[in-house]
Amino acid sequence: DSVESVKMMNAGKSSIFLSMGGNFLSAMSDTHYTANALRKCDLTVHISTKPNRSHLIPGKVGLILPCLGRTETDHTGGSEQFVTVENSMGIVHKSVGGANPASPNLRSEVAIIVGIAKSIANYENLHDINWDLFTEHYDNIRQKIELVVPGFEGYNEKCRQDGGFYLPNPPRDHRIFETETGKATFVVHNLESISASENEYVMMTIRSHDQYNTTIFGTNDRYRGIQGGRRIVLMSKNDMDKGGFFQMQLVTITSKFKEKKIRSEGWRIVSYDIPDGNVATYFPESNVLIPLDSVADYSNTPTSKSVCVSIEAES
Repeated sequence: DSVESVKMMNAGKSSIFLSMGGNFLSAMSDTHYTANALRKCDLTVHISTKPNRSHLIPGKVGLILPCLGRTETDHTGGSEQFVTVENSMGIVHKSVGGANPASPNLRSEVAIIVGIAKSIANYENLHDINWDLFTEHYDNIRQKIELVVPGFEGYNEKCRQDGGFYLPNPPRDHRIFETETGKATFVVHNLESISASENEYVMMTIRSHDQYNTTIFGTNDRYRGIQGGRRIVLMSKNDMDKGGFFQMQLVTITSKFKEKKIRSEGWRIVSYDIPDGNVATYFPESNVLIPLDSVADYSNTPTSKSVCVSIEAES
């Protein structure tokens, strides 16, 4: 997983880092620690549709391989290709680019990966795979996927249907529950409240309307009436009065987990209707404050909704 990978890189045990799109550095917890890990790699490679912050922190050798975005036309293999995507409703559907590529020299992700695979095939025992099939037509990739992923039988036909197709969901589709009784099992857990020490707060990270993951399209948040900035700490009026803070005051946030403290300067206090003892900051700007080892017990997901922090005014 990502946390263990970062630890291995920081320990000098991982020499190559390959990123397929995304903004790994900004998306990861403890941004400074993650950046240091990337710098220790012998080689970092980013296959990307647009520049992002991760590109600024290379390994000893850093490569940026620009590729086509899925909004651009893709004629890899000599014919128009399309990819498939899954939406938030669990529907897989085709996505066809309509814009002219930003450059005639851009290659698709598929073409780049196939080119890398072919170049190392003799060294990594990959020479028995006909890599050219995948660039000739993306249907060949989907045929391989349906052989190994349940619910993708007839992938090429189903993805061409209007609206695509739902990912399999046995309880919804057939009332099938993979339990010992064959029925749904409900488990009740007592809720554990997270409380900070005196003069500390429980920080959660949030997103604005104008962003998609780590891509920020604007600095206005119409959800919360914030304009012109994202290094914001949303705090209740009661907590502001108790802590002696005022609107738009410049502050430093310090997160605490076990014996480690992480400081981040240059935040502004904004009064907001939020429960006392809690504050909110924007993702990914506040990822620098999320402790790398603070994760959920089973999923290993960063505890970005429950980070204990202290806040102090800057002089």
